[in-house]
Amino acid sequence: MSGTLKAFCINANTGNEEILYFAIDEWWATDMESFRKQEPSMYNIQALEKTEILQINFHAFQNMLKQIPSLERYFRIILEGYLGALQKRIIYSHIYDAEYRYLDFLQNYPLIAAKIPQYLIASYLGISPEFLSRIRKKNKIH
Repeated sequence: MSGTLKAFCINANTGNEEILYFAIDEWWATDMESFRKQEPSMYNIQALEKTEILQINFHAFQNMLKQIPSLERYFRIILEGYLGALQKRIIYSHIYDAEYRYLDFLQNYPLIAAKIPQYLIASYLGISPEFLSRIRKKNKIH
């Protein structure tokens, strides 16, 4: 894929969009549970800019893995990285304050931070855009 995507759901209580993750050039974006079970997704994936994607359906994917066994290892490595990032996000959201999470986001995902509007990063971090603005001002981040 080339471009920028956001994965999000709508909070039923507030009606607000909750950002789950971003995907940029050459990343993967999917609802693994939905894909695996062949059920509707719990969230949406939307392009934030002109984006080119590759898409494969479940049965074609399974056939591809049977025909090219080495791809199974490749996708396992991708999933391990995805799972590690997801675990880190869950832990960080429970342990660290918003400022720490934002600074960590900037350090670990500078390409995303440069491409994504601040209000979406705030949503991803679970804070208001105004609070993110105060964090940026305090840390003199432009």
